[in-house]
Amino acid sequence: MRLYAWIAAYALRRYSTYRVAALSATFTNTIFGFMRAGVLIALWHARPSLGGYDVTDAVTFSFLTQALIEPVRIFGGSLDLTERIRTGDISIDLHRPVDLQGWWLADDLGRAGFALFSRGVPPLLGGALVFSLRWPSSPATWAAFAGSVLLAMLVSFGLRYLISLTVFWLHDDRGVNGISLITSMFFSGMIVPLVVFPGRLGTVAQLLPWAALIQMPADVFLGRRTDLLHVYAFQGGWAAVLLAAGRLLTMTARRRLVVNGG
Repeated sequence: MRLYAWIAAYALRRYSTYRVAALSATFTNTIFGFMRAGVLIALWHARPSLGGYDVTDAVTFSFLTQALIEPVRIFGGSLDLTERIRTGDISIDLHRPVDLQGWWLADDLGRAGFALFSRGVPPLLGGALVFSLRWPSSPATWAAFAGSVLLAMLVSFGLRYLISLTVFWLHDDRGVNGISLITSMFFSGMIVPLVVFPGRLGTVAQLLPWAALIQMPADVFLGRRTDLLHVYAFQGGWAAVLLAAGRLLTMTARRRLVVNGG
C-alpha cells in the first residue's frame, strides 16, 4: 500500500506543475458554468419544479457539474496507458513487480486529487459570488458528498481503464473515445440532470454506470439523496464490476502479448 500511496502522491505533484494550464482550464470551466446556468434558469422558469428541482437546485447543479468535470474526467477518453500500449512499452510495465491496474489507479487518483482542488473549488466559488447556491446543510452531508465523489472517481477510472485496454486489439482508441465522450456527457447528467429525462429513458439512464459520475454526487450535495447506503451500493457496485472487468481484460491482454511474442 505504501507504494501505491507514493504513486498517487507523485502523480499529484506531477500534475501540479502545470499551474498555468490548470488556471486557464479553471477559468474556462467557470465561464461555462455561468453559460449553462443561464440556460438552466431559462428552462426552469419555463418549467418550474422540473424533475423535482427548483431554480436554485438547477443553478447549483450547473456549477457543481463544472467542478466535477476534471476530477471524474467526464469527457471520457483513455489513460496515458494507451500510448505505452502502442509503443510496446507496456511489456516493461507488465514485468514490473507491481499490479498494472493498481499502478494506474493510484496514478489517476493522484491526478483527480489535484483536479478536485485546482479545478473543482473555483467554479463553485465563482458561482456563489453571483448566485445563491444550495450548499450542504451539515458536515455529515459534506462527508457523504466526499465519499460519493471518491466512488465516482473509481467508476470513472474503471470505464477509462477498459477503454485504454481496447488498444491491444483495436490499435487506435479514437473511435472508442468518441463513443465514450457521447455516453459520458449524455448519461452522466452533464448536459442536463438525469431527473428531467422522460419515462423509461430516465429510468435506464439512472441505472447505467455514468449516473455514478455526476448525478449521484450532485444529488447527495443538494440533499436530495439521503439514502446513502443505496447511493454507495450503486456507485461501489459499478466500481467493483468495472474494476473486475478491467482485471480480467488485463489478464487476457497479457496472454495476447505473450502469444504474439511480446
